[in-house]
Amino acid sequence: MSNSIEVKIPDIGDITDAEIIEISVSVGDVVAVDDALVVLETEKASMDVPSPDAGEVTSIDCNVGDKVGEGALILTLKAVEEGSSEEAPAVTATADEAPAEAPAEAKEEVSSEAPAQSSTQELRVPDLGQDEAVDVIEVNIAEGDEIAIDQALMTLETEKASMEVPSTLEGKLVSVSVKVGDQVASGDLIGMVEVVGATASQAPAAAPEQSKPVEEVVQEQPKAPVPDYPAIQGRTDTGAIYASPAIRRFARELGADLTKVKGSGKKGRILKEDVQQYIKYELSRPKATANSGMGAAPQLPEIDHSKFGEVEELALTRIQKVSSVNLQRNWQMIPHVTQHDEADITEMEAFRQSMKHEAMNEGVKLTPLAFLMKAAVASLKAFPRVNSSLANDGENLVLKKYFHIGVAVDTPEGLVVPVIRDVDKKSIYELATELGEVSAKAREKKLGIDAMQGGCFSISSLGGIGGTSFTPIVNWPDVAILGVSKSQMKPVWNGESFEPRLMLPLSLSYDHRVIDGALAARFTSHLAQSLTDIRRLLLK
Repeated sequence: MSNSIEVKIPDIGDITDAEIIEISVSVGDVVAVDDALVVLETEKASMDVPSPDAGEVTSIDCNVGDKVGEGALILTLKAVEEGSSEEAPAVTATADEAPAEAPAEAKEEVSSEAPAQSSTQELRVPDLGQDEAVDVIEVNIAEGDEIAIDQALMTLETEKASMEVPSTLEGKLVSVSVKVGDQVASGDLIGMVEVVGATASQAPAAAPEQSKPVEEVVQEQPKAPVPDYPAIQGRTDTGAIYASPAIRRFARELGADLTKVKGSGKKGRILKEDVQQYIKYELSRPKATANSGMGAAPQLPEIDHSKFGEVEELALTRIQKVSSVNLQRNWQMIPHVTQHDEADITEMEAFRQSMKHEAMNEGVKLTPLAFLMKAAVASLKAFPRVNSSLANDGENLVLKKYFHIGVAVDTPEGLVVPVIRDVDKKSIYELATELGEVSAKAREKKLGIDAMQGGCFSISSLGGIGGTSFTPIVNWPDVAILGVSKSQMKPVWNGESFEPRLMLPLSLSYDHRVIDGALAARFTSHLAQSLTDIRRLLLK
């Protein structure tokens, strides 16, 4: 049995000319109580009209643009009586297959004696630590393969390195959803795995062909994912926008264009998470190419260089492409200032040279960078503001209690910045050894994505090449980066005469929203003093 219900505009005060700006349902839709049916807009606000009952929409009696007041007919529902077959869960067994009620003792007996069951589970890409999709350059599995936990499934090429994706499940591959050349992001489906080990107690009491384990039902109807804007670039249609008044107001406050937001809710309805993801992408993610910028810079004109002479076109490596985009984003979004200074490293270098052979006997290549990292930690401790990140709200600082330092490494594919963790807890020898290891891995493209995350300060050293100073670009979300040029012997006045001293040029670029000039000068001065007399590093 079913009956029709006329749904009308509820009490909205004295307003008689509210405009219908959106009809959120169609004939044939099944709605639940409180589902939005239409959206009204008055002079001062917009509001959803919720459904008072559950049922199927049989007719829509209004149009977008209509002016309505209390009591105006919106639509008609065919209400379904409680207990009818339309509301019965899909996993319910028929009367012939199982009794409506089974004794508790019988249920327990079936659960304890039932053999192990198999279930099909999703195998997904783990958290890559970034929102952008990355390339699949190798797939090591095929449909029908038996896989084990931690077995390498495929190889991804991320922003600055290659990494293997290990399996988190053990079982038989029912299907494989990726191939070489695909682009995947965190959470994307790799394949389906038949996993053995679930007991029958996990399944309903009904016959297997009539009901499935709960986990399988959930997998068949997954929640719609939040849009991956780098992959789909927002909405692809220009139809009606389905969003509640609260979401519309939220979007207006953030300046989000809802025509470009793809909804992940029921029937494409835009949720708060969709707006947040869209804004995050627009403001924080780089565009497809370096020249696209952040929307503020004018488009550069195309130039045919071959008109002026012979040319050759050389494709950028993937690392160079991604780096160019990130560097331009950082340069445009972070107000840079660079503080230049010099450190007298005469004694430090003499000590390093005296320990060089002893270190080599222990398998350690003792470089100035290891000393520099230790000195940097001492200065970061003295000036905690430099060891921070600016919060997304722009009103707070995240002060870090750890000391992970990123070190720029020059590779044939381009510049990469692996992170050395807990520098404050490691000796000079340990740092020198780890620097050698990560540098070798970086050049061989064997660094995992986690090896380049979590830094709080960066060092870019050109000492082995040359130069007197430069302006390094802050590696967001850091607020400062230290550039080091080639040391030179210079005449330095000691109060009575000039004497030759080995001077190391320092260039500290910093985010002027977080660090002012006085703090930057104090930081570089403190760093120079620590390098001049490395005995200071033993005092703290």
